[in-house]
Amino acid sequence: MQRRSFLTLFAAAGLSACSAPGAPTPDPMSSQPAAPASTAPATELAFNRGGDRPLPTKIWLPAGNGPHPLIYFSHGLTSQPNDYAGLLAAWAAAGFLVAGPKYPHTWYEAPEYNADDVVNQPADAQYVITELLKSLGGLIDPQRIAAAGHSAGAITTVGLFSGSRDTRLMAGLMIAGRQMAQPSPFAGPAAPLLFIQGKKDKTVTYEQAYGAYNEVPWPKGFLEIPDAGHLPHQDEPALVAATTTDFWRWTLNGDQAARQRLPQEVESAMLTSTF
Repeated sequence: MQRRSFLTLFAAAGLSACSAPGAPTPDPMSSQPAAPASTAPATELAFNRGGDRPLPTKIWLPAGNGPHPLIYFSHGLTSQPNDYAGLLAAWAAAGFLVAGPKYPHTWYEAPEYNADDVVNQPADAQYVITELLKSLGGLIDPQRIAAAGHSAGAITTVGLFSGSRDTRLMAGLMIAGRQMAQPSPFAGPAAPLLFIQGKKDKTVTYEQAYGAYNEVPWPKGFLEIPDAGHLPHQDEPALVAATTTDFWRWTLNGDQAARQRLPQEVESAMLTSTF
């Protein structure tokens, strides 16, 4: 039998939830799976930081008039937001507004590709979040914002909770992520962070991901998937979608039932959980 592990300290520091003032009452139907991706339409907004950093940003819109929680997503090297459409649309179908830009020097058709430009992406992220709040007005609840990313996008997300701390963020998700080459300590107000890591990942190693996780001083979780590589969201799409959606329901909506489901979902997928 395959064994996977889910290590979590989400109950640490007395943080039972990060619901913002005015957050809606948790939906009793939230235990249902996320709706199919086709229910979440997408559009695109054109942003440009400083005039020379174009950041066209894909938006996955949930149903309803809002305000909705915002999940800001950062793609990996030689990638783009559409490459993660299944996962991002699942979050949108669960009621979250999801936005992800193409970073100017790391997306797959970048005119001047430069992997080292990842160090500038946290500032891009902060800029796009600010512009989204301006552009989408009442569609976004400014008190319920989170950040997520994969690979270099997860490194970007780590930056948003460390050296480039964005205090607007309530929670974060790192898929195959590690710290920057010159890491800074995690800083600012406590925010629950979830790491998802394939044990067979040779791009971002288990040791690198767990090293970043170990440095987090706040409630945190680490989901290890032994048979997954660098794309755990593709290797185990149902598990990753269900776990991350409930993570957002807890951290952004204050849904305590979703928090309690996290280890149950892990156990149902033949994982062991430890608190």
